[in-house]
Amino acid sequence: MELKELRYFIEIVNYDGFSRAAENIFVSQPTLSKSIKKLESKLNVELFERSTRKLILTDAGKIVFKQAQKILGATDELNILLDDLALIPEGNIKFGIPPLIGALFFPEIAGAFAQAHPKIKLELVEHGAKKIETLIGDGKVEIGIVVSPTVEDKYNIFPFKKENFQVFLPANHKLANRKILNLEELKKEKFILFNPEFALHDLIIRYCQNAGFQPLIAYESSQWDLITELVNAELGITILPVSVYSKMNNHNVKMIPLKNPPIWQLNIITKKDSYHSYSVKALLNFLTKDTNLDI
Repeated sequence: MELKELRYFIEIVNYDGFSRAAENIFVSQPTLSKSIKKLESKLNVELFERSTRKLILTDAGKIVFKQAQKILGATDELNILLDDLALIPEGNIKFGIPPLIGALFFPEIAGAFAQAHPKIKLELVEHGAKKIETLIGDGKVEIGIVVSPTVEDKYNIFPFKKENFQVFLPANHKLANRKILNLEELKKEKFILFNPEFALHDLIIRYCQNAGFQPLIAYESSQWDLITELVNAELGITILPVSVYSKMNNHNVKMIPLKNPPIWQLNIITKKDSYHSYSVKALLNFLTKDTNLDI
């Protein structure tokens, strides 16, 4: 049976006849009669007493009328709920972010987004950018922020933030008083980098190679704060995005600008050709358009 047939049936009962129903719902009486006959044929019952001029429901008609009201009521409620969902999304989102990006930006994102969308919960998934891309490609994470470049044919890509890298070195380092540095001046230094799981590892090595040298890696870590603490302990230098400096607690580290520095391009990504829930669409809209975050 079709919902239209049930709706016509209810209108006929509510208006106490075919002619009045036809007038009020702007459907011809023959159309209503044909619809009721089709409904009776499908259900294999008679809905109205045919032996009287007054519209009287049969026992079967009474049952169908009651159930039809429930069916159409549920259908109307479903449409209302979906409309409400579009206006006030709710649910959980698995949000993939590398630890450095999470430390710099997630607390403010989470706080502001929770105010804008209190019914949506962000479930933070922390891994290196390479792993985040794999999880999104496998459908295990719905949205993430990663470091460019990204394989464009696999992901929807939305620019998020861009900033320069700078050199972080001990305050008593021989280069600490320089106003700007060329990368070539660091070729004899010991580097402290993120481990190979992280996109920044490859980015810095490639940057050094383009400058004509292979960096000497003294330590690798998955934690940005440990990297800066190792610099603080005078065990090497590192190259990190500018915004890291404001998050540091140690004062024995100086940040020196680089001439022609590498760019830290962060992108929001989702899996290409995948369904985006209302919640994910709300987060995308928040991150790309509606947010006034000071990041």
